[in-house]
Amino acid sequence: MRVIGLIAGLMMAASVGASAGGAMEAEIQQWQTANGAKVLFVARHEFPIVDVRVAFDAGSARDGSTAWLARLTNNLLLDGTEALDAGEIARQFERFGARVSTNSGRDTGEVGVRALSEPARLDPVITNLADALANASFPADAVSRVRQQMRLGLEQAQSSPSDLAERAFAKAIYGDHPYATPPGGTLESVASLEREAVVEFHQAHYTATNATIAIVGDLDQTQAKAMAEQLSAQLPAGEALAELPAVRLPTSAETIRVPFDAEQTHVLIGQPSVRRGDEAYYPLYMANHMLGGSGLTSILAERMREERGLSYSSGSRISTGARRGRFQMSTQVRNDALAEALEVMRGSLVELREDGPSAERLEASRRNITGSFPLQLDSNRDLLGYVSSIGFHNLPHDYLAQFIERIEAMQANQVTRALNEQLNPAQMVTVLVGPESAINAVE
Repeated sequence: MRVIGLIAGLMMAASVGASAGGAMEAEIQQWQTANGAKVLFVARHEFPIVDVRVAFDAGSARDGSTAWLARLTNNLLLDGTEALDAGEIARQFERFGARVSTNSGRDTGEVGVRALSEPARLDPVITNLADALANASFPADAVSRVRQQMRLGLEQAQSSPSDLAERAFAKAIYGDHPYATPPGGTLESVASLEREAVVEFHQAHYTATNATIAIVGDLDQTQAKAMAEQLSAQLPAGEALAELPAVRLPTSAETIRVPFDAEQTHVLIGQPSVRRGDEAYYPLYMANHMLGGSGLTSILAERMREERGLSYSSGSRISTGARRGRFQMSTQVRNDALAEALEVMRGSLVELREDGPSAERLEASRRNITGSFPLQLDSNRDLLGYVSSIGFHNLPHDYLAQFIERIEAMQANQVTRALNEQLNPAQMVTVLVGPESAINAVE
């Protein structure tokens, strides 16, 4: 993520309960700009602040045959326009106390800004942002500079077992699907990527039809509509992109071994899971929380750390996307304990699938999730992320309230059914990054 500028002198935070409750009950207003950009707006007047995120369907899944193209394009959006160089763009944001960032993942390329809502400060910030979105010039020297930075980063990543594990895991579970493309590219793609490809990617993907504008803060709807029009007006209307292909599930279990000389072996176990908005997401979220997503109170932490002393870092997570995201368990374990660790990790998942959660663990997870969820909405910026995701993934506007309601009503049989329908140990990929003597000695 790239960040320019700072907001200074902001006041004390509102109470967590009041802020979060208002967030989940907040009305999301939605419309389209004149040239087809989707807009979602939530008015919040606690503080004189506005947070904006413009998300484009321009993540690494759109790289095509050139890994890193999407991320490079996104990284260079603020490095100059037809009228301003990178330094002047930065000074324009800093002059008015704004904070701006770019970020790129598998689904989206995003640009966000935080600014004070006073028109004399906000209007020039939005003008500057709109210019950067539509008129980025992608200077050749900037392309060369970022290429060199990425090459060095990729070379360093070759000595990182966690990076090696992540790349091998994504490739193994997604195969030839675009989600397998490493967002950070490869040494080959970084070396060969030229400025012309960046310009073409920007023209094709950074369009109004391909944009979701999320606005949260101290504005009324009239002001928000004017802002959205300003942000999108210079963008070409463009055409809707073809949907990404469906993700094919692995047909059998597979173990990928990556030799790496270290005192510990890095382990990833998992498979593609569900899409954002799938009904199975809610019980799988609960299941993952119990298994390894709740820190030291999770099943994996209890068994791997507290009971067996195998690892101080074990857990699981479930992610979603426009297509199937992923479920994965992970750990770093002493080489001599690798076989036992694999047995515990795999066995814990099988046991939860077969027996379901106990009433005590289900209730504890329900309390923990519903109690901590408001903390994730404690600021405009936190809420902005959810609002942007609601728009990009076409989720219902009451998604936040619905999430809490579904978790509160979750039953053990729902969790068990989702685990058995969506996750299959016989189809899971295991990635082992460690010494050959250790990784070749286990199944």
